Amino acid sequence: MKIDSAQPLEYSTEQNRMNILGFWLFLGAEIMLFATLFTSYFIYEDRIGNGPAGSDIFEISPVLIETILLLTSSFTIGLAVNAMRLQRKNAMLAFLGITLLLGAGFISFEVYEFIHYYHEGAALQSSAYTGILLTTLGTHGAHVTFGFFWGLFIFLQIRKQGFTPQTANKSFIFSLYWHFLDVMWIFIFSFIYLKGMM
Repeated sequence: MKIDSAQPLEYSTEQNRMNILGFWLFLGAEIMLFATLFTSYFIYEDRIGNGPAGSDIFEISPVLIETILLLTSSFTIGLAVNAMRLQRKNAMLAFLGITLLLGAGFISFEVYEFIHYYHEGAALQSSAYTGILLTTLGTHGAHVTFGFFWGLFIFLQIRKQGFTPQTANKSFIFSLYWHFLDVMWIFIFSFIYLKGMM
């Protein structure tokens, strides 16, 4: 395996560069998934039937907390990648750990939110609106949950092995995934929550 020392560690091998390119292509498919969900949401947002509307079930406080947690985690994962590039293992692990804690906090609030929706009569079968709402939010939440465990495995691997071309590549790709989830959340916050509260 030929290592190009002029490149950051995550780009230092041909395989690493191909992995990053492949992941960008994967994110393109993920964008299409969320675009489909958003399109479906906009089609069904007024079809509430006998179920509640967004203005009936949305609470601003948990949504703001979720937003702060996730956007802050985007900042800390950026700091983790920067620490990795500076070969500062403890700092990288600290920032990655903070990112994962913020992600766990986000998941906890989302679980609370789903329980609240259920008690307010919003279930998958309540109406077309609640069905697509819960599907869209649940898809994003499932991605964050997957990301949490993925990041945890990377944390343990770096703690054990340190920085190698492989661990650096995995960490960088994970950061791309996490930033993607944050961008999707901005769309959810803006076009589902804020619009639904009006």
